[in-house]
Amino acid sequence: MSAAYEELPFSEFLHRPAAAADRLDNVRALRLRRRDAGDLALTRAEQLEQDAVVVDFTARLLAGLVRSEPDDVIRRVLGEALPWVTFLPGPDVDQLLTELITVAQGAASLENLSPIAVLLTQWRHTAEVYADPVLLEILTREPAGDFGRVPVPEGGQ
Repeated sequence: MSAAYEELPFSEFLHRPAAAADRLDNVRALRLRRRDAGDLALTRAEQLEQDAVVVDFTARLLAGLVRSEPDDVIRRVLGEALPWVTFLPGPDVDQLLTELITVAQGAASLENLSPIAVLLTQWRHTAEVYADPVLLEILTREPAGDFGRVPVPEGGQ
């Protein structure tokens, strides 16, 4: 295979689906560009199955490394993989690792990577807050504690 993916207008796929499928002999996936909607990807089922095996292995490997390696090694490697981690306080890095392992293993078992992407995006946004002193001050100036029950909105249950 020569490239990771190739772009193709969705209309071309609709007009010549067999020719489009034949292109998968040379690329891992076809990105089907659509004008009025999100792009689609076309790939072979075997490729999806192989990806699922790799994700499952990676999740298990990560979990094993976190359990067996010293914290400083894991933090250094995590900082290389996710440079924005440098802005998170220590306890948050620990929480990120714990959540990442749990979510990665769950996502691998479901063969759905979306939860991992969501988790990383949420933590990246948290790091962005810590990296911006003005934003951090705005978001942390509220008094701590429980403000009590939230009233039910009108028409709600």
